[in-house]
Amino acid sequence: MKARLSEWIVLLRPGDWLVLAGALSVCVLSALALWRGGAPDKAVVRAGGKVFAEAGLARAQVVEVPGPLGITRIEIEPGRARVASDPGPRQYCVRQGWLTRSGAVAICAPNQVSLSLAGGAADYDSLNY
Repeated sequence: MKARLSEWIVLLRPGDWLVLAGALSVCVLSALALWRGGAPDKAVVRAGGKVFAEAGLARAQVVEVPGPLGITRIEIEPGRARVASDPGPRQYCVRQGWLTRSGAVAICAPNQVSLSLAGGAADYDSLNY
């Protein structure tokens, strides 16, 4: 296998290397540009399956959402949002940290509260499939 590879490398000319480098850079730049979601415009907070609040991401604010287990505290800062505290036992939604991309979701299932970012072009995910 090594002998065959070295035979091919010898046949490549400087122009071939430039084409390979250009193709690689086009692939990397395309991946960075196309797989990035748009900037979100607002945070949508749901409680019990219904929209509890919609808040813009332009200024910092705190939304406290009542649920069956207690109060879920959501922090919103310019361009991002997170679930700061939740009375649920496993804290999965809190561990997700700051959501910054459109279409990102944090779900606090035991307390029936969810936070999602909307606006811009959402990233591809299995829910959109």
